[in-house]
Amino acid sequence: METALQLVSQYGDFALFFLLIFGIIGLPVPDETLLTFSGYLIFKGHLHFPTTLAAAFAGSVCGISGSYLIGRTGGLFLIHKYGRYVHITPERLDYVHAWFERVGRWGLFFGYFIPGIRHFTAIIAGTSALEYPVFALFAYSGALVWVSTFLTLGYFLGEEWSRIGKQIQGSVEEIAMILVALALIGLGIRYWQKRRRG
Repeated sequence: METALQLVSQYGDFALFFLLIFGIIGLPVPDETLLTFSGYLIFKGHLHFPTTLAAAFAGSVCGISGSYLIGRTGGLFLIHKYGRYVHITPERLDYVHAWFERVGRWGLFFGYFIPGIRHFTAIIAGTSALEYPVFALFAYSGALVWVSTFLTLGYFLGEEWSRIGKQIQGSVEEIAMILVALALIGLGIRYWQKRRRG
């Protein structure tokens, strides 16, 4: 993490842009910490809010689009070729796509705020062949809200950004685990109900 912070301190918006691309795709980059730290650098006058916001948003958009493209190309290819071996059928793929059409798109929007989830939402969206305009609407608007939230947080926290930022990060991770557990329970209940009806 220290290396990432040093890169942003030294190279500013340029480093933030590329680090967020890698972080969104799934590499171990502390995204929220980087954004909060960048907000602190805006507070100190080392960065400027409009250009930093633009760099962070562009990096997030490039990263999430790359994940979507991976799912749309490689994901579909692998599923069509090997999906039958792991019980992923075209029917199940259609079901996932229908789920995305109903509520999954909101996972693209809110998934940024859940570490470990945002790395997969775009890949799943691409694999399920979610139409690009729908993907872009929810993923890109979510990216704008996400980067704005943490940049603003770092700015207003000022010198306290590190201490309070760690507390917020811990809370976000706890909420993420709870949401994942609830989602798994919900899927288990639906599967059980389907088996009973079948």
